[in-house]
Amino acid sequence: MKFNDKVVDTQQLANLRDFVNVLAKEADLEFDYHFGATVHIDDRQITASHFWDHRFNVQQTGYKTDILLRVLGTLHETSVSEFLRLKKQTNHSQMPYFIEQLFTLLEDIRLERLIRRRRPGTKSWFDIRRKAYHHYFETQRQTAMTRSYKTDELFCLIYLTLTSESPFEAFRSSKSTQNRTIQGIKPLLQRVYEAKSTRDIVRIVLEIQDALEEDYSDMINRYFVYPIQHQSELQEERVIEELKRVDPLNNDDEDDTTSDDVINERFQTWHQENENDDENQTFMQFELDQGTKTTMIGDGARQTEEGDQAMASVQGMSAQTDQNEYEHLEDLDEKKSEQEAGDEQNYGKENANAVVYDRYPEKPSESDIDSYRDLLRTIDPLRRQLSQTIFKALDQKQNAERSHLLTGRLDKKQLLPLSIENESRVFYKNDLESDEIDAVFTLLIDCSASMFNKMEETKTAAILFHEVLKELKIPHNVIGFWEDGFATKENEQPNYFHRVMTFDNALQPNVGPELLQLDAEEDNRDGFTIRVATEELLERTEKDQFLLVFSDGEPSAFNYSENGIIDTNEAVIEARKKGIEVVGIFLSDGEIAEHEAMLMRNIYGREHMLVPDLSELPGSFSGILKRLLLKSI
Repeated sequence: MKFNDKVVDTQQLANLRDFVNVLAKEADLEFDYHFGATVHIDDRQITASHFWDHRFNVQQTGYKTDILLRVLGTLHETSVSEFLRLKKQTNHSQMPYFIEQLFTLLEDIRLERLIRRRRPGTKSWFDIRRKAYHHYFETQRQTAMTRSYKTDELFCLIYLTLTSESPFEAFRSSKSTQNRTIQGIKPLLQRVYEAKSTRDIVRIVLEIQDALEEDYSDMINRYFVYPIQHQSELQEERVIEELKRVDPLNNDDEDDTTSDDVINERFQTWHQENENDDENQTFMQFELDQGTKTTMIGDGARQTEEGDQAMASVQGMSAQTDQNEYEHLEDLDEKKSEQEAGDEQNYGKENANAVVYDRYPEKPSESDIDSYRDLLRTIDPLRRQLSQTIFKALDQKQNAERSHLLTGRLDKKQLLPLSIENESRVFYKNDLESDEIDAVFTLLIDCSASMFNKMEETKTAAILFHEVLKELKIPHNVIGFWEDGFATKENEQPNYFHRVMTFDNALQPNVGPELLQLDAEEDNRDGFTIRVATEELLERTEKDQFLLVFSDGEPSAFNYSENGIIDTNEAVIEARKKGIEVVGIFLSDGEIAEHEAMLMRNIYGREHMLVPDLSELPGSFSGILKRLLLKSI
């Protein structure tokens, strides 16, 4: 995911999300980067400002201070009613952007003071934040002066005045009129440090507005946005209460039931051991979130003694009914909702509507078989070298002896320790171990349209992969994946899995030419594909499981481009937690850009390889296979 040529650091994003959840004590709150630091009530999201994106030396601290201001400050300390009152008055102002940014600035200063006092450990973070913004607004002031942005320059002067270490800060380069304005509103600005509530801040903002509105127009630039973003109507006084608010009944109608229609009948279960004549034995209770308003009165809490049995088993005589039985049928709506929830849980929320469509290869043509033989001759030196290395390692493993054992053959070298130190571990064994590798491999090949000029080299590497594993008798499969961009809809995204080689047929003698049927198609939804492949690998019984992914960069699919990197990274992490080793191989047809290298690191961590020259792909891939195979021995 890019914003101004920025690649998202997925590890950092995950850490900041955890930071939000821990501070807010709300597990479902989301976090993301945005134009400004805000609380999105409708989306239940906290955002940090893009201001920190390219300030790498203070980036982490900047993001964290944004989160602190919104979670510990805005959520609990900002008055929603006063915020709405200000917005209502701003609608009729000639300086709406100025008022919006001034309110956010002054409210943040108030909230920062509260957080510093309650959490002293954050003082150093806020000092770094102020220094960064102070330098930024000094630069912006010079720019505004050059471009004659009068109100923008004044806003910069306000920030510099409020955060100055000297009470007698002078801005000699600014015009005398600007300095007079600042001196005129300085008493109002200084009241910020005495403000105890949002109402005090709103009062200061409105008084400054009255003092400036005749001489100033609105700002050109936007440095801050309102700390609260919403579309629905706000009803609670605190933002945190608004996030926890439960909407009323969907139906606002009432039935025409009268008190005469109510049947006073008690429903309860009884058992001799829990009989209590002193208390009302009412057991049935219903709690409704949706429904129709009625005049029927409920008793509220259920009444009975401690240790009673709220639900009891009913025993009686059973018999075959005369009617049809429907016990085996499930409610279709319920089944569908459970399936959708399961899909989201298994494949991630970004892939809730992704659907797998399997495609299998056709019978290879004579030309495919001939082409495959030509490619075999090309990769044969690499194949033989790799196979020999693995066979030698297996042979060494078989013949390696285990010494210092309690039983076995007597080791003559250990006779001296036996007589001097009374050492009992003087035996050794030559165990004949299995000459097979207990491993399984899946190779995923990105078949998106951007792979068009890389498919030939990719197929060659896939053939090397298949031939080596077949010679070593290691089960494996090869899947080309893509999403049909033309057939995608909001409620369904078809994802094709071209299973050119399966676990069942990969070790058969004549299988291989099917790999040449792989071709570039359309989009790629990598996170979904990795989760499906992980699910299939977990059904295998082999001890070591490996998932290799050939790709040429950023995932891109329907409603997926912005969150594709994060979703794919989460899929990789989930697979690794389940014991599957995942390796990403980045394919490029030229020099690899810095953001491309960063993208692979963000998705796959250290376990990835960059291939700038496609002609080197088979050799580079051979090195990866060698390392993984030796690891399994």
